[in-house]
Amino acid sequence: MSGDASWRLMVPGPLRRLPADLGAVVAAVLLTFVVTLVPVVDETVARPVVGLAFVLFVPGYALVAALFPEDGSAEAADDGNEAPGIDGIERVALSFGLSIAVVPLVGLVLNFTPWGIRLVPIVVALGSLTLGLAAIAANRRRSLPPEDRFHVPYRRWLSSARTELFQPSTRTDAALNVLLVGSVVLAAASVGYAVGVPTQGESFTEFYLLTEDEDGELVADGYPTEFVRGEPRSLVVGIGNNEHQSVSYTVIVELQEVRTANNSTAVIDESRLRRFRTEVAHNETWTLQHSVRPTMTGDRLRLQYLLYRGDAPAEPSAESAYRELHLWVNVTAAGA
Repeated sequence: MSGDASWRLMVPGPLRRLPADLGAVVAAVLLTFVVTLVPVVDETVARPVVGLAFVLFVPGYALVAALFPEDGSAEAADDGNEAPGIDGIERVALSFGLSIAVVPLVGLVLNFTPWGIRLVPIVVALGSLTLGLAAIAANRRRSLPPEDRFHVPYRRWLSSARTELFQPSTRTDAALNVLLVGSVVLAAASVGYAVGVPTQGESFTEFYLLTEDEDGELVADGYPTEFVRGEPRSLVVGIGNNEHQSVSYTVIVELQEVRTANNSTAVIDESRLRRFRTEVAHNETWTLQHSVRPTMTGDRLRLQYLLYRGDAPAEPSAESAYRELHLWVNVTAAGA
């Protein structure tokens, strides 16, 4: 008992006065903050495992605890209490159901705030809501007589589990215990592997051109088609990396005079206009607003954008490029 008392003294006073289940709720919130917001830790397998368990159960449990502070177990009824609360199985079922209902509502509210639906606002909002509900639950329990308060009989559960696992009454019970422990370990290992080593989806890169409308928004419309030699026109080139790794890209911008015959296109003349190089991380997007200043004139010239992973070859072409975009434009001489 002295060892248990000294251990409890290490816990902060407000937490020490909380019931065990509500203390576990507070600990789950703090652990979720750590694995989702602390650098380095947020890149480990603990983040999806802890985050999923928290979202699916903890907010709902805190809400149930706030709504039903009374003990509704069969033991309370046997002791002669009215037991207006709910039992353990009902609490668990309601906790899952209410969590699934509460979390989307929090996201809906955040959608109408300046913070939006992003990781940090969601974690902070859910954690704060859960802590508030735990405080309400603790206050409502303290207002009840001790014999009517809900409590988790974890000591009795631990004692029963220890007896069943390490002191089985028959060999059959011992074999079933071994089978049960092995199944739990196997299931935990399978879930951990599935979360820690997720299947890699399709790898691809998005490559696109945009323009800026009158409101300053980027749109895939209103591309310039009439140019004057030597006068710049603005365009926005974009790259979206979905290659599951950081990639170095090179963009070549050329203006070409081409001739099309028999379903083939031959380049008659061309001029190199721009060259860009950038590094884009996985699941990130890079955009660049730039000016196109033609150096040759002609009708139906091809303004071509070529994308390469890594360096571009000495003679870039649409055939050798990883991605290709083009616009058909007319370029006139200045003052024409």
